[in-house]
Amino acid sequence: MSLEDGTFDLKRPQNWLGGVIIASPHSGRCYPDWFLAESRLDTQNLRSSEDAFVDRLIQPALDFGAVVLTSRVPRSMVDLNRSPDEMDPLVVSGAIPRMMNPRIMAGLGVIPRVVSQGRAIHDRPIPREKADLRIMQLWHPYHQALSALLDESVARFGGAVLIDMHSMPRDALAHLPRPRPDFVLGDRNGVSASPRISAGVAEAVTAEGFRLRRNSPFAGAYIAATYGKPRNNIHVIQLEMDRSLYMDERQIEPRADFDLFSARFTNIIERLARLRPDACDPAIAAE
Repeated sequence: MSLEDGTFDLKRPQNWLGGVIIASPHSGRCYPDWFLAESRLDTQNLRSSEDAFVDRLIQPALDFGAVVLTSRVPRSMVDLNRSPDEMDPLVVSGAIPRMMNPRIMAGLGVIPRVVSQGRAIHDRPIPREKADLRIMQLWHPYHQALSALLDESVARFGGAVLIDMHSMPRDALAHLPRPRPDFVLGDRNGVSASPRISAGVAEAVTAEGFRLRRNSPFAGAYIAATYGKPRNNIHVIQLEMDRSLYMDERQIEPRADFDLFSARFTNIIERLARLRPDACDPAIAAE
């Protein structure tokens, strides 16, 4: 697999049953030679920013009638869950962001400055022209595919449900009181999905005995903010899961009991695939 063969994988079930799309924008692991040559980090360190194996975990959604969209583009090259204008002037020379935000200041703009634990990716800023080309070639194709899927779902089913799947480092939860959550549901505090859809996602997770937290520390980023329009019956949930549940974060390898977790997670996926957009949703009709 390489980026020369495409920047994303779109898989359709034999019969798309009801407008559910399950996507992973951060599990890409195709590192071209040109990127490795200009990075100060080796592949193992670069991979620390991946949502490793999430693409593998969500594949069973096809068996339950949902569409699966996964990126091949590594997050350390381009972050698909950022706006294309979230340019970090410390990593892209000549970049003038529309406004500085905490993500850019942390080095996590559309072209990241750092991977986990603040390790710098580049020795020097890259030219703006190269940054723009990277976004055109690597960022836009995924979003064009995602936007087309949502439009198709609205046309066929009257609405759409996008589950934007991510994984979170265990240490990202260290500041939270115990017991810490296994999953974090982000609906931008009710802005990117209707209460009914959010409740359905929460029930899918907790029915498997996992602990769930809502909107903290992750409420949903660019994808949820841009595509989530519950008034138009397009619902987007960002769902984060603790990486330590299924992988060795240091080695970036599946845990010995990966298959046991995968079986439990497949039960969640089956419930998520049963969600349906509903133009008559009472929460929307009441607005």
